[in-house]
Amino acid sequence: MSGFQINLNPLKELLGFIKVLEWLASIFAFATCGGFKGQTEIQASCPPKLTENKTTTAVFCYPFRLNEASFQPPPGVNVCDVNWKSFVLIGDYSSSAQFYVTFAVFVFLYCIAALLLYVGYMNLYLDSCKLPMIDFVVTLVATFLWLVSTSAWAKALTDIKIATGHNIVQEILPGQNKEALCYFSSVTSMGSLNVSVIFGFLSMTLWGGNAWFVYKETSLHSPSNTFAPHSQGGISPPAGI
Repeated sequence: MSGFQINLNPLKELLGFIKVLEWLASIFAFATCGGFKGQTEIQASCPPKLTENKTTTAVFCYPFRLNEASFQPPPGVNVCDVNWKSFVLIGDYSSSAQFYVTFAVFVFLYCIAALLLYVGYMNLYLDSCKLPMIDFVVTLVATFLWLVSTSAWAKALTDIKIATGHNIVQEILPGQNKEALCYFSSVTSMGSLNVSVIFGFLSMTLWGGNAWFVYKETSLHSPSNTFAPHSQGGISPPAGI
C-alpha cells in the first residue's frame, strides 16, 4: 500500500473539482433544511370586544412533526377562554425531512473520504481496479438517492406550506367558543427550505455528471487500467513529494 502523499493536482481536474462542489452542496442541503425554525400565527377576536385581536402562535421546526406543534397564547393572556394548547397543526413530515438530511450528511462524509483518497492516495486509487469501481457504483447510487430524497422532500415542503398557511383557520377553529372570530395572520418565510430543495436537485446533477469522470477511471472504460489524463478530464498520476 502506497504511503500518504499530498498532491493537490487531482482537485484541479474535473473528477476532484466536482467532488469539492458535491461536498459544498451537501453542506448547504442539510444545513438549510435541518436548521430551520418557523412559526405560524392566527389572530382571534372574542365577544364582546370583536375589534380587539389577540394572537396565538404555533412554533415548528425540523424534523417537521407538525402534529406536535400546539398553539400557544402569549404568557398570562387569556384568548377567548380557549385551551389553545389542545389545537395542533396537521401532518407529520419527519420521514421525508430526516431521510433528506440524513442522506445529505452521509454524502458529506463520503465526499471527505473520497477527497482524502484523491489528495493523499491517488497512486493507490489509480493502481487499483476495485477503488474506482466502488467510487463509480457509489456515484450512481448517490445520484438516484438524491433524486428520490429531494423529490420526497419537495413534496413534503409543499404540504408543509399548505398545513401552516391560510387553511389552518378552517382546521383549528375552536369549537368551544363559536362566537370567536379567527383568521390567519402570518407564517415564517420558508425561503431557506426552498433553497434546500434547489441544492438537492443541484447535487443530483453534480453526481450524475461526475459519474462519467469516475467511470473513465474504472476498468470498464479502460480495461488495461491505463488512464487518460488532462485531455479527457481524467487525473494525471501524482508526482511524489
